[in-house]
Amino acid sequence: MTEIVLTIDDRQVKAEAGMTVLQAAQQAGIYIPTLCHHEQLEAYGGCRLCMVEVESRGWTSYVVSCLYPVAKDIIVRTRSEKVDKIRKVLVEELMAHAPDSPELVKMAEEYGADRNRFEKEASFCVLCGLCVRYCNEVKKKNAVSFFDNGSVRQIKFVPEVAKNECWDCQECFALCPTSYAQAAYLLTEALAFPGQRKTATRAAKKAAKPRVVIPIMAVPMTGQDSH
Repeated sequence: MTEIVLTIDDRQVKAEAGMTVLQAAQQAGIYIPTLCHHEQLEAYGGCRLCMVEVESRGWTSYVVSCLYPVAKDIIVRTRSEKVDKIRKVLVEELMAHAPDSPELVKMAEEYGADRNRFEKEASFCVLCGLCVRYCNEVKKKNAVSFFDNGSVRQIKFVPEVAKNECWDCQECFALCPTSYAQAAYLLTEALAFPGQRKTATRAAKKAAKPRVVIPIMAVPMTGQDSH
């Protein structure tokens, strides 16, 4: 493949054609924050926290690095006054939905974000799409999906699929930055197939219950003295 040399944070970085700026940075050990990115999934660009400053042919632009392809001689800045301001506002917007997300709390400290700047909307989901995309792209099950659009967009588990697929999987829970995926699944379970957990728990306990084996000991015969 064709090798491309670009500059990231005053360092010359070599990348292969077809890579994104985020991939090139990660390969070089340069940190760019992300929330919706996962190496096993197609780039999404939903959270926009990986925004960077790119200078090319005298023009400066602000791009989502997980989608922006590397190009020869471009200059990338992962931190600048404007980049930090953009990330600060993005974190504040996301914290209106999930103010206690550990990842967002950490970013808020880094960029001086005010968790109370925007009115709270207790959805606890930041629409990163990790659960939806992982289920669709990796597991090929389509048990969770986006519903509706705009300000009312949300993720939901599809009961007919989730009932058969999610109990033995639940891999998307660990990917969720806010724990909303697990809560959404438990709500679906409680409403759509409430008896499954009880049945599975009983079956698990029965399978785990050790068998008690009572050994049969030989009883020695005792003779009686005749006097």
